[in-house]
Amino acid sequence: MIRKKAFVAAFAAVSVIAAAGMASAAASGAFSNARADESTADTAKHPQRGPKNVIFFLGDGMGTQEITAARYYQGVQNKLNVDRARYTGFDTTWSVKPAAKPPYKPDYDPDSASTGSSWATGKKTIDERISQGPSSADNVPGTNYQTVLELAQKRGLKVGNVSTAEITDATPAVLASHMSLRGCQGPADMAACPKETKAAGGLGSIAEQEVDHKIDVLLGGGRARFEQQITGGPYAGKTVVDQAKAKGIQYVTDAAGLKSVKGNKPVLGLFHSSNMSLEWSGPAASLGKGNTSQACKENQRPSNEPSLSDMTSKAIDLLENQKGFFLQVEGASIDKQDHATNACGQIGETVNFDKAIGVALNYQKKHPDTLVVVTADHAHTSQIVGEDASGSGLPTGWSTNLTTKDGQTLTLTYGTAGFGGDGKAPVATPPSQQHTGAVVPVWANGPGADAVLGTNDHTHLFNVLQGK
Repeated sequence: MIRKKAFVAAFAAVSVIAAAGMASAAASGAFSNARADESTADTAKHPQRGPKNVIFFLGDGMGTQEITAARYYQGVQNKLNVDRARYTGFDTTWSVKPAAKPPYKPDYDPDSASTGSSWATGKKTIDERISQGPSSADNVPGTNYQTVLELAQKRGLKVGNVSTAEITDATPAVLASHMSLRGCQGPADMAACPKETKAAGGLGSIAEQEVDHKIDVLLGGGRARFEQQITGGPYAGKTVVDQAKAKGIQYVTDAAGLKSVKGNKPVLGLFHSSNMSLEWSGPAASLGKGNTSQACKENQRPSNEPSLSDMTSKAIDLLENQKGFFLQVEGASIDKQDHATNACGQIGETVNFDKAIGVALNYQKKHPDTLVVVTADHAHTSQIVGEDASGSGLPTGWSTNLTTKDGQTLTLTYGTAGFGGDGKAPVATPPSQQHTGAVVPVWANGPGADAVLGTNDHTHLFNVLQGK
């Protein structure tokens, strides 16, 4: 998928490894999570062609430790919805470093913009970049790359984009915008992207581009970005919400409004001024041993904000049509609460992301021409460690002890950021934790789902999501 000469050999090697992995998996069943209730008739149900519908789930920062923490917290005998997926593989997530020309050197610990651009476009790019190619520096725009959502629209499919973050954040942005820096989200946020404003003849901010794409269903947070005034083009002086309404897009701001929306026109639903509220809350992390074990407080999201399950269900209802649809759904604050060392916040977002996956898998069971794919954009910092550690065995990072539904203590520790400039003494409060560079799991059900088997790269998903 990468046209740069330096990547040809690398991707050929990845393809050989992936092919070997698929062959091994086929022989041993090592990557199969088959469930007797759904998967035994899976092949017979699926027609021998590409999927009509594609639903792609992205758990931001949901590496193997994060999904395992959610699984354990819910009780080890209970299965998550994602465990119903028939096929499981792994993806590498590396990005590249800025350079004036290839060869581009790998960056092993990527951000959400570069990884999102990988599956959205099938090509590698630098961190902070939204569906644009690499360049010599972050603030030097690259070449715009066509995205899987844009290709779906060209094929006449309906398209949707759902997130619990600001809908202009990196993951939702990669589908329907092109920007040198991910922070240029609204018209008032474009200081670092001056050549890309509409006043300068560019495509405008991420919010403006998402509206210009006339996405059929666009749901999430980030209302404040859309309430900013546009500085150039035919809508200069008006807000991005005004721009959306002028294009015939329905606009809603709460759960009741979303419930009442009809499918005759595109819909923009913005349910929070920033990121949507968390589902769970709980004890703060502290250095070393951590708190006395306690359970998380569930059902904390205000009732005026729809759950991710509700947004997913409504999006599917609105998108369903004879030609088919493409839908991306992001559980965004798994990552954000991992950064914040907020174990209950992180687990609650993972559990509720998994509930949304259940909505799609139930739909897929009744509509076997639907492909459901689930993955993470990158791994993150949380680690499950022993709750009985003491003395020199205590973790050096910030820890939280949670009482699981099995009545046992689950200890999570965060230690990818936190020491002072001397490299010895930890700072007083936990700073934003770093991502990690581990491979991430990929799950899939439906026609073409076996393409995720083995170890691949995130760019591989570009073709998988097109049913190729």
